[in-house]
Amino acid sequence: MLTQANSLAGRSYSRTKGASTTVRVGSHSQGFRAGIVLSRDLRCSMIRTRQLLKDSGSNLFLLVTLVCALSAFSPGVVWAQRGASGPPEHADVEPVNYLPNPYETVRNWGTLPDGRTWGSVSAINIDIDGRHIWAGDRCGANSCAGSDVDPIVKLDPDGNVVQSFGAGLIIWPHGMDVDREGNVWVVDARAANGRELQRFPDAAGKGHSVIKFSPEGEVLLVLGTPGETGAPPTHFTDPNDVLVAPNGDIFVAESHGAQFLDEPGPNAIGRISKFAPDGTLIKTWGSWGYGPSEFRAPHSLAMDSQGRLFVADRGNRRIQIFDQEGTHLDTWYQFSRISGLFIDQDDVLYAIDSESDDNYNPGWRKGLRVGSARTGEVWYFVPEHVSERASGMGGVGSMGEGVTVDADGNVYGGEVGPVQGLTKFIPRLISR
Repeated sequence: MLTQANSLAGRSYSRTKGASTTVRVGSHSQGFRAGIVLSRDLRCSMIRTRQLLKDSGSNLFLLVTLVCALSAFSPGVVWAQRGASGPPEHADVEPVNYLPNPYETVRNWGTLPDGRTWGSVSAINIDIDGRHIWAGDRCGANSCAGSDVDPIVKLDPDGNVVQSFGAGLIIWPHGMDVDREGNVWVVDARAANGRELQRFPDAAGKGHSVIKFSPEGEVLLVLGTPGETGAPPTHFTDPNDVLVAPNGDIFVAESHGAQFLDEPGPNAIGRISKFAPDGTLIKTWGSWGYGPSEFRAPHSLAMDSQGRLFVADRGNRRIQIFDQEGTHLDTWYQFSRISGLFIDQDDVLYAIDSESDDNYNPGWRKGLRVGSARTGEVWYFVPEHVSERASGMGGVGSMGEGVTVDADGNVYGGEVGPVQGLTKFIPRLISR
């Protein structure tokens, strides 16, 4: 196997020839990460084009030109972005892309009040009544910095908002759970960035925290120190999701940016923290990496009827299963690169994949996979939405990040990227 290194327009790249042929191209400007992706059919595309052009200038055109020119001489090459590595075991798993789809897809479900338009939604969960849906809208955009609207909304079965709260308290609603008392737990995954703080100084002091709201929106508990990164018990770094067990114990997963790392470093955090109902830290487990009990962005949490904790280890394209003391029980790859995870009372597992492409999960399609949390069997596959631009970092089509299910088996997806708002999947061909 031969490895070469060079530089293109001041950006680094590497190419490895052999059984696995990959080229990585990275561009960093003003703290903005970008990449050029060349798929197997020689399509050359720019990721997040407008921001790249604004930040990178004419040098980026040179980079694109050189990368695309190289593609003519490299028909079997996939140009991979940072973080495209994965566990070796994943390569032995046959992609699950073609299964029955018994669902009718209803886009643009749910209406916000006062003429508001939906922004990105990854935080979504079912109310304790099994009928109403809670969702965390990123304030009509992809951030609530500077916004005065309520990001947390409760929708009735017809999609009408019947409750809302959280204005001025949250920057980036990312994960959500509803406990047995109906309290709504919201993960505010990040703090305001430099541009946001320059425009909206009042956005300081928020993010990197988990907030427990009453059903009416009263703040009952805050885990972490809003606006600051660090480690439990007092801090979080880019938390992804929260889950409250039936006994009231609280589980929090970190961190979001770890999925973009291929090597350990100061920001390589992979951690599950367990807290008592009053917020006292009980224990943490996990680290960054590719092995058992190691994570590269534990992005979503769910619990089955046996009390097992399911962790959607998104960067590693798998589910890891633990008992509530952190003992590793199993690892499943058959549900793809999961952004959102939900397990219903019958142990039906719903795994939504918003990111798969030839870089981050070769051979797999974005979509919703439904199966058994008891056996690991995958029963159904709902394919990605057709969209002009892809969700995630590339590939084909779009699919949501968050997922929940009501008592009638209707599935709700929280969308991010080019398709936003909520999608409802109605089980037309499933008997319940």
